[in-house]
Amino acid sequence: MSLFDIILLSLRTITSHKLRSALTVLGLIIGIAAVIILTSLGRGLHSFVMAQFTQFGTNIIGVHPGKKTTFGLSGATISTVRPLSMADASSLSKLNGIIAVVPVVQGNANVETDTKQRRTNVIGAGEGVPQVWKIRPALGKFLPPGEDSNPRAFAVMGDKLATELFGRENPLGKRVRIGTDRYRVLGVMEKKGQMLGFDMDDTVYIPAAKALEMFDREGLMEINLLYGNNIPVEAVQENIKQLLIARHGREDFNLITQNQMLASMDSILNILTMAVAALGGISLLVGSVGIITIMTIAVAERVTEIGLLRAIGAERAIIFKLFLCEALALSMAGGLAGTGAGIGIVGLVNQFVPALPAQVAWEYVIAAFALSLLIGLASGVMPALKAARLEPLEALHPE
Repeated sequence: MSLFDIILLSLRTITSHKLRSALTVLGLIIGIAAVIILTSLGRGLHSFVMAQFTQFGTNIIGVHPGKKTTFGLSGATISTVRPLSMADASSLSKLNGIIAVVPVVQGNANVETDTKQRRTNVIGAGEGVPQVWKIRPALGKFLPPGEDSNPRAFAVMGDKLATELFGRENPLGKRVRIGTDRYRVLGVMEKKGQMLGFDMDDTVYIPAAKALEMFDREGLMEINLLYGNNIPVEAVQENIKQLLIARHGREDFNLITQNQMLASMDSILNILTMAVAALGGISLLVGSVGIITIMTIAVAERVTEIGLLRAIGAERAIIFKLFLCEALALSMAGGLAGTGAGIGIVGLVNQFVPALPAQVAWEYVIAAFALSLLIGLASGVMPALKAARLEPLEALHPE
């Protein structure tokens, strides 16, 4: 019996029991579709989060206050953190390789016009925001330089905030009250959207020194630095450390590069994608149990057929290949149907729920389909061996 005859006979056997075959492959279809859908959501989330982080560029270093020294006193931790000051930011801006610096203070306050008011995000920053954060004024200009020591009451609004407070009226030059002080509007920023839930368009920017006064803070929350491509990030970090240690007397700060943050996020999101793939893989294992069960039942039902084939000269290898081919055919049918269903559902999600990030992870699609074939191979081996070991006389004895 040729390989073609074995395949043809296996397919005829499967199609002669359509309902049973369909129920057998249903577990594989659900399992593979689950793997594809879950990993697509995981990959879509990965791409969405990485895009959110990279929209501000990658050549950014964040300086945060936060070093603490623990002394040998039971339960006693003595803070040695010196606040980051506007003078620190000014000194950092003069380092070799630094293009722009943004001192950052963030809070929440009421913003009022003569007729309207609302509570919104307030970011104390400096003139380097357009360069460092890659967000530029669509109308007017951003905060001017020289607002570190004697800041003036200037404000720049996000697009959404300006629209809600002024409507179609030009806000440039108008006065708004932020907290307890009045500020003059210098500009309106371009639309930027949200970053991890933080609405950049529903924000007002004021000089960092004014924000320190408004929120009664001793120091900056962080300092963002943009460095050039012509200098290694390690050299920039070392220069920052040396300068701040000289100013503070100790290393009481943390440096976080954008690349470090992206690498950490990439690692976490990859683990998340693998975890959801493993959850979907459980359904594949359930599908393999179904194939083993059905193939075992098929062997028991077709003992006489096996005996007749053996009696007319079919070798054990032929019987083994016949049943193994049936198992592989079932797993391939389930794999193809599950792959098509999974990709189709992901396409429907992208079409009708665009807010839900979903992106087909093709490596997981290929892995899931290959796993379905391996499951068919492994599930069919034991029943095929059992069928091949039957002796012709024993198989035909019931007849």
